[in-house]
Amino acid sequence: MTGIILDSILMLLLVAAIGYGIKLEKKLKALRDGQLAFAGAVSELNSAAGRAEQALATLRASGHETDLLHDRIIKARAVKQELEVLIARAPAGLPSRAPQVETPVETPLELNVPASQVAPLLDDEARARRMASLMERIEGARAVMKAPAARPAAPPAAPAEAFAPVRQALAANHAAQQSLNRARRSLDEDLFAA
Repeated sequence: MTGIILDSILMLLLVAAIGYGIKLEKKLKALRDGQLAFAGAVSELNSAAGRAEQALATLRASGHETDLLHDRIIKARAVKQELEVLIARAPAGLPSRAPQVETPVETPLELNVPASQVAPLLDDEARARRMASLMERIEGARAVMKAPAARPAAPPAAPAEAFAPVRQALAANHAAQQSLNRARRSLDEDLFAA
């Protein structure tokens, strides 16, 4: 009888051990699944960190381009002030607007600037006409100031030669603006892709 009691106790203990083993197996399986999910999250975090590093490099490059653009803007403001001073010093007897002369539009090869950068500038005919008339007025004012009162003023320099530096400055400014916009777009794409 004691043998039967001991066998039944032993069977109860074995059933309890099997139940505990099944419960432990379920917990281990959940732990393995969590470990795999954690490994996936770590790999995603690693790739996001790589994209963030690339975005920071792009941001630094665009910061450098912004500094260059800022310098160009400062130089353009100085040229604008010089032009305003020259216009203010122009004699009042000059006509307010020189006659419109049809000048051929310079091709991008003449400006030494790629066509993709100059095309938006050439489309803005009003700005080009205003700049041309401004340069003609400035050249006329310079000629009147230099010429003695007895002689008539010399004709202004050829329009293409007179405002070629202004066109080049405008083209360089536009190129810098496009470069800055490209850098901003790529930075935005990188940040939103993460």
